[in-house]
Amino acid sequence: MAENVEQATAERNELLARIAALRLHQRDGRRSPHKPLLILLALGRLAATGSSAMTWHEAQLQLGSLIAEFGPASRTSRVQGAAYPFTRLRSDGFWVLDRDVPMDKVGPLAVEPVTGRFDAAVEHALSDDPELANSAARALVEGHFPDTIAPDVLRAVGLDPATVLHAAEPISELAGATERRRDPNWRKLIIQAWDRQCAFCGFDGQLYGATVGIDAAHVRWFALDGPDEPDNGLALCALHHKLFDRGVLGVDLDLRIHVSTTYTARTDAGRAIYDLHGRSLKARPGTAMPADEHLEWHRRWVFKALPLAA
Repeated sequence: MAENVEQATAERNELLARIAALRLHQRDGRRSPHKPLLILLALGRLAATGSSAMTWHEAQLQLGSLIAEFGPASRTSRVQGAAYPFTRLRSDGFWVLDRDVPMDKVGPLAVEPVTGRFDAAVEHALSDDPELANSAARALVEGHFPDTIAPDVLRAVGLDPATVLHAAEPISELAGATERRRDPNWRKLIIQAWDRQCAFCGFDGQLYGATVGIDAAHVRWFALDGPDEPDNGLALCALHHKLFDRGVLGVDLDLRIHVSTTYTARTDAGRAIYDLHGRSLKARPGTAMPADEHLEWHRRWVFKALPLAA
């Protein structure tokens, strides 16, 4: 009995380690969420239907949309973007296709129906242990996205954020990585440095004298090795923090706010975002401005497409 428990634990840890190791593909600050998004989509299908299987037709539609929405801006088509993880995840040892096709090629995928799914042993383990599936989803979403976006990603793939984000915390050391700890004082220092108001719109709400609705936002995401340093932070209201992390808003090297051409709105409230375009960041004297290297990272890996015309 004890031997079976030890074996099950070892298998569970080994699977989580392989999933956590996907972060190793993110070198030099490069975002590579394609495979994690495919795994999350498959986990959502497994939870909803009891099977992770999806056809290439389903993957190119659903996965392509996820990559466009939550991945970095790309010049490749949604179909090509989906073909990369759908074919290449096989090399990570827990994804199989029912027909052998070349890596990255869209043409062969369209010739005959192709279905991808978790390896049988992996699917069996995830089906038998929902907590393992939730821990795997948590490891993926927290390792590749900031807190503002993680719930959106989980909802988009059909998983419940409240369940996943409260699952047992994956052990980062399983992947051979040193766990990074957030600086508990960083949030307070950033908000104070920006006079407890949004660096974009100036919102400075308080409730009984306490700041409310203002976040400390990383320019380069903490999940992607962004440091808890003064020059990697902005105080932003909750709305503009979300839009900054989703790539709707950005900041150029002259510290001017940019609005992405991909953003559209019809109501006065939504169109008010356009008014931010071209504004300069204003802070009290002595406040550390975001470093060029972090602004360049955000522009390359988060900001969507091009900024609005001046």
